[in-house]
Amino acid sequence: MDSDNMATAGAPPRTLVSALDQSEQVKHKVEECAEKLFAVNTILEDGMARHLPLERMEGALSQNQEIEDEVGECVEDLSSVKLALTKEIADREYLESELKNSKIEEKESRYHALHDALTGLPNRALFDDRLTNALAHAQRHERGIALLFIDLDGFKNINDSYGHATGDKFLCTVAERLRTSTRAADTVCRYGGDEFLCLLLDVADENHVAKIVEKIVMNISAPCYHGGVRFNVQPRSGIAMFPTAGKTA
Repeated sequence: MDSDNMATAGAPPRTLVSALDQSEQVKHKVEECAEKLFAVNTILEDGMARHLPLERMEGALSQNQEIEDEVGECVEDLSSVKLALTKEIADREYLESELKNSKIEEKESRYHALHDALTGLPNRALFDDRLTNALAHAQRHERGIALLFIDLDGFKNINDSYGHATGDKFLCTVAERLRTSTRAADTVCRYGGDEFLCLLLDVADENHVAKIVEKIVMNISAPCYHGGVRFNVQPRSGIAMFPTAGKTA
């Protein structure tokens, strides 16, 4: 749409204002026609009641025809207003649809920029941002956090023996098991290949972290099946805790 038809913020579009103005003008014109018709009909009824000659009523009849012509013009004007309003509604619906689609695309683009395409887990960029924020929060409030680095012993054999498609399915299974082994406030990241990171917030001490790691190892080590084949891998985990292992990412 060109700039003349675009609505300014908080104001109706010009075409809509113009159509509404025209509609108001037609309304006044119809009211005037109704008053004129009432006056003409009064004259004609009075003339017929008094049996006046037709020549005496020709003026009223002529005026009646003029009023009918004006009413016909009002009908055409209303049709024009209806078309203008219909077009404005269609244009507005189109713009709203485009805006909605744009927001959806922006949201999807932002999601893909911050999440792993295979597993849907946060990627390195999002994980680094959350880790930086978690460290700042932990320093301010003297809370403990832990960082786990996890990789999978035996995953290469799955890829080599059964192909990357099967390997990808297995990685998605591992990702889901990591999600269910951690709390909603924690962050699980696919770092790359068969390597994952876990950010654990508000941990009390090493024993607390050790229990979480035991749960993760047990869940990932459990057998899983793809295509009727049983797969097992053994996860290995490295652990760093704030502030004993460092104060920066």
